[in-house]
Amino acid sequence: MLLFKQIFTWWNGSTWNTRFHIWRNAKKIGEDETGNSYFEHRDGRRYVQYADQAEASAIPPGWHGWMHYRVDTPPTEENYQAHEWQKPHKPNMTGTAGAYFPKGSLSSAEERPRVTGDYDAWTP
Repeated sequence: MLLFKQIFTWWNGSTWNTRFHIWRNAKKIGEDETGNSYFEHRDGRRYVQYADQAEASAIPPGWHGWMHYRVDTPPTEENYQAHEWQKPHKPNMTGTAGAYFPKGSLSSAEERPRVTGDYDAWTP
């Protein structure tokens, strides 16, 4: 089943052609805690091969900085520590039962909070 997915679905990750190109022209720089692999091409371009579904938000903060050329040193070559305000990755839950619905939303059971202060809601 995995082989079938790799051949016929490009949205689940990199295609065979992409893997071959990276294998031939790039060197592996490292891997993060979720299994994503990071590569750098001979001309300086940087790539990520996702361990699971291709989701850009799954890149940890340290690798994100390296992927976007904010830092030249990858986290594997330095003692990178995430800041306390950096939160661990949570998958995008849009379209699922776990999606966020604010109070007052049509899909939320909670009632919208009353207006306070100097603002009055418009009424026709």
